[in-house]
Amino acid sequence: MSADRGDTYHLLGNLIRFHVRPPESGGGYCLVELRTAPGAGAPPNRHPEDDEVFYVLEGEFEFRVGEENIPARSGDCVKVPNGAVHAFRNVGPAPARMLVINSPGRIHEAFFSEAGDLVPDGTTDFPVQDGPPDIPRVLEIGARNRMEFLVGAANEAHA
Repeated sequence: MSADRGDTYHLLGNLIRFHVRPPESGGGYCLVELRTAPGAGAPPNRHPEDDEVFYVLEGEFEFRVGEENIPARSGDCVKVPNGAVHAFRNVGPAPARMLVINSPGRIHEAFFSEAGDLVPDGTTDFPVQDGPPDIPRVLEIGARNRMEFLVGAANEAHA
């Protein structure tokens, strides 16, 4: 991850570094760099107010968009239509990285900033956690920010 500027959060095995927040883009988009631990990712979710595009920089991901499983490696781009159920997971043996663009991005900015744990700028190592993540808290913050997590579908996400 670059050491230019930005704030970084840790959430569910992901380091989320903001490069452009919606106010900096005139309200048009949010750009984050995501570093994902092996086996980690995002559970099935949908959000009716943000389009989302993932561009893989390093590593191997598996995406689920609707009913489709999509393998993705460096240089691959995965587009998620507004409101579509989607999930992703790092299926490789090492940390993986991608850029994520959300448009207009306000709900992702609010969710990541509130649900994630702030870590020092430039952090590339995943923090050691004292226990399991507080999933009810993450779900509540998601609901408040109009992001729906389909927790019952988590086991189906990468079938």
